[in-house]
Amino acid sequence: MTLYQWFVFFLLVQIVHFLGTWKLYESAGRKRWEAAIPVYNAIVLMKIIGRPTWWTILLFIPIINLIMFPVIWVETLRSFGKRSGLDTFLGIATLGFYIYYVNYTQKLNHIADRSLSPQNKTADTVSSLLFAIIVATIVHTYLIQPYTIPTSSLEKSLLVGDFLFVSKMNYGARVPMTKVALPMVHDSIPVTKNKSYLSWPQLPYLRLPGIQNINRTDIVVFNWPVDTVYRFFDTSKRRAFKPVDKKSNYVKRCVGIPGDNLSIKDGMVYIDDKLLELPERAKPQFSYKVALDGKTPIDFEHLLKEMDITDPVMVTDETKRDTLIFSALTSASADRLKNVPGITAVIRQISRDVDQANNGKGVFPHINKWNSDNYGPVYVPEKGKTVALTTESLPFYKTIITDYETNENGDKNELKVTGNEIRINGKVVKNYTFQQNYYWMMGDNRHNSEDSRYWGFVPENHIVGKPIFIWLSWDTNGKGLNKIRWDRVFTTVSGEGQPQSYFKYFLFALAAFFVGEYFWKKRKEAKK
Repeated sequence: MTLYQWFVFFLLVQIVHFLGTWKLYESAGRKRWEAAIPVYNAIVLMKIIGRPTWWTILLFIPIINLIMFPVIWVETLRSFGKRSGLDTFLGIATLGFYIYYVNYTQKLNHIADRSLSPQNKTADTVSSLLFAIIVATIVHTYLIQPYTIPTSSLEKSLLVGDFLFVSKMNYGARVPMTKVALPMVHDSIPVTKNKSYLSWPQLPYLRLPGIQNINRTDIVVFNWPVDTVYRFFDTSKRRAFKPVDKKSNYVKRCVGIPGDNLSIKDGMVYIDDKLLELPERAKPQFSYKVALDGKTPIDFEHLLKEMDITDPVMVTDETKRDTLIFSALTSASADRLKNVPGITAVIRQISRDVDQANNGKGVFPHINKWNSDNYGPVYVPEKGKTVALTTESLPFYKTIITDYETNENGDKNELKVTGNEIRINGKVVKNYTFQQNYYWMMGDNRHNSEDSRYWGFVPENHIVGKPIFIWLSWDTNGKGLNKIRWDRVFTTVSGEGQPQSYFKYFLFALAAFFVGEYFWKKRKEAKK
């Protein structure tokens, strides 16, 4: 829905509210017209039902308002003496329209000084639970969201089994675009795996102000633009057509920001022909071919554990077993192998031929031209910038035009190519102006990462947040009962130098709190 459509919908809701409540307002000693003024009518209603004015804000926060509306319906009914279980059921089951029946058919008696305390333990529990859900949903949606690292694409920086807190505030919290959804779950309901949302209606994209821009080398969580997780979708097509904010979450390192000219040479990223310098904590990994002399025994089990090698190691020939392929090694680990007796060569694998994957179309933009190690240059689109649009440049921007951006009415663009003629929405065009910023995301594990090299740009409206803190790290490859990586617990994701755990400081602060609380209570009791 466009902003205009939402505005019309908002006005219709106000009309519906006025028609169903104006007599209630008058019974409470207010003016009839106060039920018709948008926003102001909600403030007045809070006074009528005896609830704080700030509740009005909650009515306009997506997802939160879905919880608040039933609460307001029930509170309104109770403010006019309708407190029975049947009244509560009818108020919720009819989506609030039971209030119409009360408004026009019942004798209205506003209870101005009604007790706001729950009448029984069940009601108290429900009230507390709703409050907890509202607070947790606000934190989850607009402040901090928990996230788990599922793959090894950022191995060494972020490990499989790391549990993170992702800040929504750094880049600005994105207002949920999916209006009707269960709080604090993503695209599916736990256990049942059914969809957790309705695809319609959709709010226009809106992001609150952030405290920083996305910088090169930042680790970023985003919605995967070409989501193929199609668990409850049409399985005949390996593509999940989900709303933007319900696409699967991915985490990669941003190596290209809007306006960059990015290229990859022998696996190294260059921006405007200058080598991109990665932070100290970044540990790029590549595949290596390791040759053995076939005579000297090597304790590979000990070697792999010492170097913390987690990706597969394979032999190229089972009969000779004189060459190994390490699918992911840092440069430091490669240098370590070179000094191991019995290893005669350690050679980094670099793709130089055109990538024939993806049915022979290779890497993005699938024009059978580059490969994952030698790529580009490619321009990373910047909002407001205009590029020439030709049949040669169109493959880079086709998805942007047809999938990520819309026409002036908020509908998807129609793209048609006839020979060298390009038409967008029926008009012949020779250039295109971008409506939003785009980013280029890659994994540090360069030969084991599905990233922008394969599916292209990440639109700004797909950005979720910035990982800031590892609160737990669980070693899924560990042996025995103790699988927690204690050296990673309570460590920051970004920052200078090597990661440092603050877990012991947390335990010290926690102990100091309990000791302080104990003596404070003892002192308070002594004064009585």
